[in-house]
Amino acid sequence: MIGFLRGQVAALKADYCLLDVNGVGYRVFVAGSTRNKLRLNEETQLFTYMNVYQDGITLYGFASEDEYDIFQLLIGVSGIGPKVALGILSSITVEGLCKAIQNKQATVLTKLPGIGKKSAERLILELKDKVGFATSDVEEVLTLDMEGAVGDDIISEAQAALVALGYSQAEIAPVLKQASKCKTTEEIIKLALKQLNKF
Repeated sequence: MIGFLRGQVAALKADYCLLDVNGVGYRVFVAGSTRNKLRLNEETQLFTYMNVYQDGITLYGFASEDEYDIFQLLIGVSGIGPKVALGILSSITVEGLCKAIQNKQATVLTKLPGIGKKSAERLILELKDKVGFATSDVEEVLTLDMEGAVGDDIISEAQAALVALGYSQAEIAPVLKQASKCKTTEEIIKLALKQLNKF
C-alpha cells in the first residue's frame, strides 16, 4: 500500500494530476479541494489510497489527512465506491460533510452527487459516531442551502456553470453567498467570477 507520494506536479487535469516522483509519473485522482491546492511544476505531497480491482490499480490523492480519513470512512459505507466518495469531497468540505452527518441532515447529504435518500441514511447511521474529529462550529458550505432572495433554480444553474469552469464547491459556496441581490444566473456568474479571479 502506498501511503503518500511526494513529487513535482507534472500535469493537472480536471480530476487527476500526474505526479513526477523521481522520474516516475503517477496518475493520482484528486477531489476539487485538493486540486485547487496543486500548482504545476511545484513539489507537493499527497496522502494516497490505492484501489486494487480486477482491471487495474487506481491511486486517489489528498492534500490533508482529514480528507484522506473521511474518504476512507466514506468508502467503508455500503454502496459508496472511491469515485462517488471523491465526488462528494469535490462538492462539500470535510467539515461541512461531518457537520451534516453529525446533525443528521439527510436533506443536505442528498444534494451531494451519487447520494440518494437511502445512501444518506446509511451515511448517518454508519458514520455519525466516527466523524468526531471535525470541528463543531464550522459554516455550512452547500450553496443550495443559502438563505436569501435568490431562487434555488438560479443558484443551481450558476453553481453548475462554475463547476463546469473548473471551480470546486468549496470555492464557489462562500462567493455565492454574496449573490442574494442578483436576479439572473448571468449576474451571479459574473459576480462569482469577479470574486474568484481575485484569488
